[in-house]
Amino acid sequence: MTTQQTFKRRVRERMARTGERYAQARRVLLEQQAAAPRVDGRAWVSQPEMSDEAIRSNTGRGWDEWCDLIEAFDGHTDGHSAVVEHLMEVHGLTGWWAQGVTVSWERITGQRLPFQQSDGLFASSRTRTVAVDADELRELLLDADGRDHLFGGMPTELRSRPTSKNVRIAMEEGSVEFTLTPKPDGRTAVNVAHTRLPDHTVVPAWQDFWTEWLEALEG
Repeated sequence: MTTQQTFKRRVRERMARTGERYAQARRVLLEQQAAAPRVDGRAWVSQPEMSDEAIRSNTGRGWDEWCDLIEAFDGHTDGHSAVVEHLMEVHGLTGWWAQGVTVSWERITGQRLPFQQSDGLFASSRTRTVAVDADELRELLLDADGRDHLFGGMPTELRSRPTSKNVRIAMEEGSVEFTLTPKPDGRTAVNVAHTRLPDHTVVPAWQDFWTEWLEALEG
């Protein structure tokens, strides 16, 4: 497939994803392409999660090679799952690496913005092991007054059953799932997965919020 044909395909894919007209979608992609850094001759619209050196060390190929292999696959326009399955079946990647390579290819080619999930919304996560009892923290998260204390009166709403393994709450933006893993020393590994955020611009602020929130748990 020629470079021009590949670009036209990307324009059509963006039109289908965003509802933009051809001229608008084409202009946005041209602007992204002009501003993108070039790595091994390929314009990167946005950065992948892992460096070129790291992906080469772990998979034997750099990002430019993985992008070329994916785009040589006739079914790469069939969506995220089709690419993941191809990488697993043909190139021998595990499910975790196939997902990671596919997401990064989508970012490099402008099909997915940083922090964007396959549903088009955005997400972020933070993890920290804190000197807090898992059961006590869980009870606070499940209780309305407890959440008021934990989040300084920020509006929240419980979205999971009290008996669910993880605790999920709705915030003023998005939904948050808390995974609490007790450690032998009495501490707790707390994973915060904040999903369904409206766009990538709000993610850094929420990342800072959760970093500070986890630090404050031990205060």
